[in-house]
Amino acid sequence: QVHLVESGGGLVQAGGSLRLSCTASGSIWRINAMGWYRQAPGKQRELVASITSAGSTTYAGSVKDRFTISRDNAKNTVYLQMNSLKPEDLAVYYCTADDVHGRSWGQGTQVTVSS
Repeated sequence: QVHLVESGGGLVQAGGSLRLSCTASGSIWRINAMGWYRQAPGKQRELVASITSAGSTTYAGSVKDRFTISRDNAKNTVYLQMNSLKPEDLAVYYCTADDVHGRSWGQGTQVTVSS
């Protein structure tokens, strides 16, 4: 089983930046892709970005060119650098880790963007 702990959320003004971190523990050798999802108030959870063990990345169109996902395999940590934040980026952000048994989720971290 994989356990994920996120950090780095908070309150930022529009146009500002935040960096989210997610550290995995447990059965980390089984992890393939890792990613970030978010859920805004009243909306469905959506994929923000993902990264494979080989470093291939995928981004939602709404965050491309503003957010960057990266991964430090030595630290079992995935990051989400968020720049040029907009009020519509306000959401709870969740870290995920995929292995052959399915997907593990973190507890979520709140990102609030004030206009």
